[in-house]
Amino acid sequence: MTLLTILRYPDPRLHTVAKPVAAVDARIRAIARDMLETMYEAQGIGLAASQVDVHERLVVIDISEGHDQPLVLINPEIVWASPETQVNDEGCLSVPGVYDGVQRASAVRVQALDLDGQLRTHSAEGLLAVCIQHEMDHLMGKVFVEYLSPLKRNRIKTKMIKQKKDEERDAVR
Repeated sequence: MTLLTILRYPDPRLHTVAKPVAAVDARIRAIARDMLETMYEAQGIGLAASQVDVHERLVVIDISEGHDQPLVLINPEIVWASPETQVNDEGCLSVPGVYDGVQRASAVRVQALDLDGQLRTHSAEGLLAVCIQHEMDHLMGKVFVEYLSPLKRNRIKTKMIKQKKDEERDAVR
């Protein structure tokens, strides 16, 4: 397995709309395994292929405390979302250290292929529902900070650019 590089906001590649996965094959299974390893290493609970510069409709999620219940969603589609919404603090591996409230459906039902290419339906509420919606936004080229006010978004963008420059400067030393 390989650790992948997670793109950081405001990298323009994060705004690329992902294409459907053409076939669930060994290549896709390997990418999913690498994404899970990368997500666990980064102490995240979800990762979209778009975040690792693979612009295909593939998401990995694991909200379990033991990190032993991975969910792989290939070509996911939300087929139902509850009319009830809730605001939750969200963070993102592509926007490290930033958390803010985002309003999302309280519950969703998603259809997706699994690693065997079988169509599955998953019903989710709470944290899992939030995570599914968050990761699916990535597949559409949207980062959670885009739900925030322009002022907050610009502050975050400035902070991320400064953080990257500081890291590059420190790496030269």
